[in-house]
Amino acid sequence: MDTNRRNLLHGLSATALLARYFDAGASAGTTSSLSEEHMKIMTRTLGAGLNGQEQVAMLLYPRFTALDLVGPHYFFACLLGAQIHLVTTEKDLTPVPSDLGLAITPTVTMADTPRDLDVLLLPGGTDGTVSLMRRADTMTWISDRAARARYVTSVCTGSMILAKAGVLKGRKATSHWVARPILADFGAHPTDQRVIRDGNVITSAGVSAGIDLAITLVEILRGRPYAESLMLQAEYAPEPPFSGGTPTTTPREVTATIDDMFAPIAAQLRALAGNSHPPA
Repeated sequence: MDTNRRNLLHGLSATALLARYFDAGASAGTTSSLSEEHMKIMTRTLGAGLNGQEQVAMLLYPRFTALDLVGPHYFFACLLGAQIHLVTTEKDLTPVPSDLGLAITPTVTMADTPRDLDVLLLPGGTDGTVSLMRRADTMTWISDRAARARYVTSVCTGSMILAKAGVLKGRKATSHWVARPILADFGAHPTDQRVIRDGNVITSAGVSAGIDLAITLVEILRGRPYAESLMLQAEYAPEPPFSGGTPTTTPREVTATIDDMFAPIAAQLRALAGNSHPPA
């Protein structure tokens, strides 16, 4: 029994490595360096959802917010057998800079991304997001992929992109607290939750809520034990050093300052609501 527990803990702590091992051995019909006993232990614990073949597309565009994408990417990339596409809105695979200068290398262009996806994820941002919403080619691509994807998801102001694409009309959705009320201008129903699901559309609130979205989706795709294993691997058990993070838990003067800072972006987002892109 103790040996089994040690093997299991080793497996859970190495899930990211297992993903690479699984992919490396898939074509040969093996599990590479994983022992048969180890796989049996993990299968018993994590269930039938241990392996899958999901197609996950995560959009990269200039001046996106990095954590909106990196947080969920950690969990999606730990889905054994899933294929993660980092999709650039640009013409080549040049690294795409985030709003704070962290550049991420894409793996595929929009044109070469699979047409039928299991998951489409849109990260948010500020002026970069506004610029993206003004690009007809990108909005057409998003509408097209969203129309067939099993799950359409967003982090932070990524929901503004979905709203502009016509995906959120009549749906409950959330966003960063500064932008959340503006969802109503696009025909959505703003909802003050960190993660909200309406049918196959799942949106999350500001930046850090993207991790909650990813965990929610892992549970949907692979089951609760798999999601729990990744939470444990990531030691995701938030305990902020002090209260805050929402307008209701932050001193009023601090909230007012941040609200004023984002007012110009909020105005631009609201202006874009007048001509939402029709769904594909």
